[in-house]
Amino acid sequence: MIRKSDEMTKQLNEKMRGGNGVIEITHIFKQEDLKGKARLCAKITVNPGCSIGLHEHDNEEEIFYIIKGSGIIDDNGEKREVSVGDAVLTGGGAAHMVENNGSEPLEMLAVILLYV
Repeated sequence: MIRKSDEMTKQLNEKMRGGNGVIEITHIFKQEDLKGKARLCAKITVNPGCSIGLHEHDNEEEIFYIIKGSGIIDDNGEKREVSVGDAVLTGGGAAHMVENNGSEPLEMLAVILLYV
């Protein structure tokens, strides 16, 4: 399957998971497209000053791969700066949050995999 960029669904989430501002999610593939263990495959854009609030991942894991910009990730209580090329894995009941404290958009590829 090939999905052209103009065929992807965009979603705006205000104060996502208790965070600040508006988060843009571009669904690369929808859950119904994914026949494996994934429930999300998307590009997430966090604009300057915006954030995704702290939330847990039970019975699943989420992978972030930073493709543009920089920010701060709280990975189960450990806050670290991330930038282009960095990756984050959170799962098994652990929690994370994302904050863009920079001056350009933070873009991440996000994949959520279900435990089976």
